Amino acid sequence: MKILVLHGPNLNLFGRREPHIYGTTTLAQINGSLEALASELAVELTIFQSNHEGALIDRLHQRDFDVAIVNAGGLTHTSVSLRDALLAIERPFIEVHLSDPARREAFRQVNFLHDIALVSIVGQGARGYHLALDAIAARDGGTGA
Repeated sequence: MKILVLHGPNLNLFGRREPHIYGTTTLAQINGSLEALASELAVELTIFQSNHEGALIDRLHQRDFDVAIVNAGGLTHTSVSLRDALLAIERPFIEVHLSDPARREAFRQVNFLHDIALVSIVGQGARGYHLALDAIAARDGGTGA
């Protein structure tokens, strides 16, 4: 099983950006813990972060993974192009957000990804990524293949 973790714009600032909303765990810490969990689950993990919408779309177009974990950041609320790319590549994905966008500003109520994701995991902080990886492994039957 090959899993892509896709981190969108500004997520490289986790740990420093609005810690009262996103917590103090850095992106490097999240990625390190995901890599450790992936090893335990015997799945192959590729992690990609960009602040550029086109780079995220180009990464998805590579289609070299079976399933994705996607935190699109602010693009969740604005990007029809990212939505179209996720539909076009025909790969399932789990949407993750550290905070719960539905409990935040009104403009965050728009979500272009929720209805096409396998599931959305929100408001769980960095733990949401682990929940997503566990859910993928369980969906795969725990075989890692």
